[in-house]
Amino acid sequence: MESSGRRRTAGLRREELAQLAGVSVDYVTRLEQGRSRTPSAQVVQSLARALQLDRGETDLFHRAAGLAPPRRDAMSRHIPPGVHRLLVRMADLPMAVFAADWTLVHSTPLWRALFGAPSVLRDPEQNLVVQTFLDGSVAEIATAHGGPDAFERALVADLRRTAGTLGEDADFQAFIRRLRDGSERFAAYWDEGRAAAHRSLVKTVHNRIVGDVTLDCDVVTVPDSDIKLVVYSTAEEGPDADKLDFLRVGAVRAADVVDR
Repeated sequence: MESSGRRRTAGLRREELAQLAGVSVDYVTRLEQGRSRTPSAQVVQSLARALQLDRGETDLFHRAAGLAPPRRDAMSRHIPPGVHRLLVRMADLPMAVFAADWTLVHSTPLWRALFGAPSVLRDPEQNLVVQTFLDGSVAEIATAHGGPDAFERALVADLRRTAGTLGEDADFQAFIRRLRDGSERFAAYWDEGRAAAHRSLVKTVHNRIVGDVTLDCDVVTVPDSDIKLVVYSTAEEGPDADKLDFLRVGAVRAADVVDR
């Protein structure tokens, strides 16, 4: 599309925005001036695409128009390039990437050494919620300070939040049904209806080589993505740091073998 005249400010002209979004210039003007306050979801989505808004900006754009953010019908396990670089540069930490349903997507060598877990290449079906509610293996690996209820409720509340955007995904629906049918605890927490992002807890990890290691567990949701980062850390000095250092040496040596 061609345009004429020198721009005084960066960005699209009103006429260009209207053309890209497939609406009239008069309608865009009325929106700007607040004379039209009830745009349809289709118009808002068209304007968001024309403005090249990212997922978070698009959600805010819909809310500003008094509309619910668009629902997504499929869960992505894509790791953005920036997160890939972060994983490479912070490989000496116990760090993992999880999908929105808490399926493991990637883990660092120290994560695998700490939890005695296989790589995703060896076992692509590792899921933290399944390990918590269906096979009970998480309780053998780590203890959350504040009790198991706090950890389990946090997991379910995070899934509830995910259901707000992925509720139409058939695989996600089947996953929730499997959990509800297989665990009374999960069903009870799910029926509470609480939705919140899972953030931080203190946990004691029961490692078979170095014994118990107490660590801070932080969960970071990646903007405009379905994935989340889970990072374990401790103070720079002390017995827990020494145990991590011991595991780190062995993890680095074994990394190439484990990933093959």
